[in-house]
This record gives sequence, C-alpha cells and structure tokens, in this order.
Amino acid sequence: MAKNQRREFLKKSLAGICGAAVIPGVWKPRCERAASPSPSVPPAGAASAAAGVPALPSRPLGKTGIVTPLLSMGTAGATTPDFIRQGYDAGIKLFFSATYYGHGNNERLVGQALKDLPRDSFVVGTAATPDGLNPMGGTLPKDMKAETYMKTAEDSLKRFGLDHIDILLMPFAEKREFIIFDPVLEAMTALKKQGKIRFAGIATHGGCDVALRAAADAKVYDVAMAAYNYKTANKAAMDDALAYAATAGLGVVAMKTTAGGAQDKKRTQPFNSNAALKWVLQNKNVSSIVSGMSSVEELRKNLEMIKDLKMSDNELQDIKLADLRPGASLYCQQCRKCVPQCPANLDIPTMMRSYMYAYGYRNVADARHTLDSVDMPGDPCGKCDVCSVTCASGFDVKERVRDIVRLKDVPLEFLRG
Repeated sequence: MAKNQRREFLKKSLAGICGAAVIPGVWKPRCERAASPSPSVPPAGAASAAAGVPALPSRPLGKTGIVTPLLSMGTAGATTPDFIRQGYDAGIKLFFSATYYGHGNNERLVGQALKDLPRDSFVVGTAATPDGLNPMGGTLPKDMKAETYMKTAEDSLKRFGLDHIDILLMPFAEKREFIIFDPVLEAMTALKKQGKIRFAGIATHGGCDVALRAAADAKVYDVAMAAYNYKTANKAAMDDALAYAATAGLGVVAMKTTAGGAQDKKRTQPFNSNAALKWVLQNKNVSSIVSGMSSVEELRKNLEMIKDLKMSDNELQDIKLADLRPGASLYCQQCRKCVPQCPANLDIPTMMRSYMYAYGYRNVADARHTLDSVDMPGDPCGKCDVCSVTCASGFDVKERVRDIVRLKDVPLEFLRG
C-alpha cells in the first residue's frame, strides 16, 4: 500500500474509534504534530519565567515542604518538549509521567523539556510499575525483592536524565496489603536515603478511600495521587479518607478530575470542564489537580480556571445535571464488581479506562498503551451471545469492549511520538 493510501486508511480506522479527534484535515500523526511550532502561552502572572516562574494560586503538598500550584501537568498527552516547557513558563511546577507512558519515552520527553532549568524550580513525579504487578488482582509477587523495585526506579531516573526524581509513585495501589508491603516500603526508604528520590507515594484509580488510609498508616509515603471527581461513587467515604490523609501529612494530588472528559462517546451532551475541576478544588485537602493537557487551549483554559474557584450558580447546576446522567458517562469507577461476573475473566476496568482515554480525553496513544497491558483474545467477547456482566455504572460492557479493542489493529508506530 502506498504511503498516502496507508495514512488515509489509518486515519479512517482511528476516526471510527475516537471521532472528531482524528478527522481528516484536523488530526495529524504525532511525527507531523511534533514538527509544527506551538503557539506560546502567556505567563499567568506579571513576571516571565526568565525573571522567576509566575505565582499561581497554590497549596502545600502535605508535609513535603513543596507549595504547589493548584494545577499540575500530566504529561501523557504531551508530544513535544516545547509544550511541557510552556506549562513551566506559565507557572506550573509539578509534572507527572509514568513508566507505561510510551513505554518510558514520555519520561525522556519530560527530562528533555526540563533539563536546562534550575533543578529546584520544578518537581517531577513518575509512576513506576514493578515487575510482576497484577493490576486486575491488585497484587504483587510474594517473593518480590526491594532491590528489584529499586532497579525499576533507577531505570526511570536514567530516562529522565536528572539527578533525582522528586516523587516516585507506586501505581495501581488499591489494596491495603499491596500498599503496606515490606519490599515496597524497604525500596522506597532506601531510595530516599540514597537521594535518588525525595518523596514516595502511591497512585490509585479505584478503592481510593481504602488506599489513602493505608498510605497514611504506612508512615513511609508522602504523596498520594487518587481519582476524585463529581462522579465519585461514595463521596462521604472519600472525603473522610482525604481528611484522614491530610491530617497524617500526605499531600494529595487528584486525578481523573473531569470524570472522563466528556459525557458520552459522540459528545452530544454538554459538559462543563471548568465546573468539574472547580468541584474537586472545593476540597481543601486536595493540594493540586493533575490535568492531562495536550493543547495550548487546554492549558490557557485551566490556568484561567484556577484564578477563581468560586462556583457560579450555572456551574453548580451543570455539575448536578451531569451527575444525574450515569448511563451516559465515560467514567468507570474501577469498582471491579464486573470482574467476577465475566466468564472470560476479562480485565474490564482497564478496558473501560482505555475506552475513556480514547473517547473522553481523545488520547489514542494512552488508550492503546492501556489496552496493551491487558491479556486478552482477539475477540474477547466472541464466545458470549449475551453479556452476563451488570455494570454498576450502567455501561453496556460488551459494546464498549468490542468497540475499544479495534484500537489493537492500529500499528503502535503510528501512535508513537
């Protein structure tokens, strides 16, 4: 197939998965986007980055001594160092990556963006996945060694090209026995003593109230990144856990703050992202929200939002209406109630998260990398005429699974930056 024909074929394949994000004439392959200059973002304060990073509304990050702007950058959607640097120039201080973003390439991208800046002027965090982690079961190998996880962290540090990582996060940390696990605690403690990391933390998509309490009780963790938004299923329990963590000195960074980034696959329902983000920041126990921004427009919009957190009557009404549409939501609670119901033993929560990345955040690369972490047959629902899974959020599980697995047909090299 000729190069141009192949490109058009792949555009159409991706457009079927992610809609307008990849329509011909709008979407470009990452290699083309990286070559295009990005418009500059004006600093959020009066000062320029050259004279000192401008001050943004900030909160203490627990007892770490870090005072962080209310907005942090999740770098999964960044395709060039320039975009990350623009976030820094606009006053953002915290930048979060992960070993599974682009199979480590995202860490290199972040390091490249920040390498020439004063080391005390930014904070870098990464979620480093240990060998043998079972995300679906939320378990680690019983024979895991602290030295093994230390090597994983050291590999991340090499990719960043920095002298240390500020915050090392243990991802998929939902269960108490996972979080308070001696080899992990030993590794985190040793890495701190060696100066390879400054602070230890966890990251969790589900079971967040339990995870926050466990992290606080462990006495080793300094930071927790947890899913928290207006669609959080048990808000009272989560709010109590946030307060518990804050009292213990944990700095909490909230993720998944827009609850999927859209209300439905075709974006037919209105969605007020400013209202969603402000809702999260009403909780003073949240130090910062991490936003996976991928465009200058998103960056500008979010920077403007944090200047005034007071929610208008219209914003409160928008949140109320959005919360009343459970069936239309793209946000999976990661409650895992679906897993034991599935006769094929599919990791449905991870597949639903991939679906959300594709249709809600329109980040096909992140959706694909998430999907690649799942062990599944080519047609995972092919043996079931009728789906026996009843989703707590009202999702049509079979329809969503069969939809998102089409992304496996897109060559990885076409999605890589």
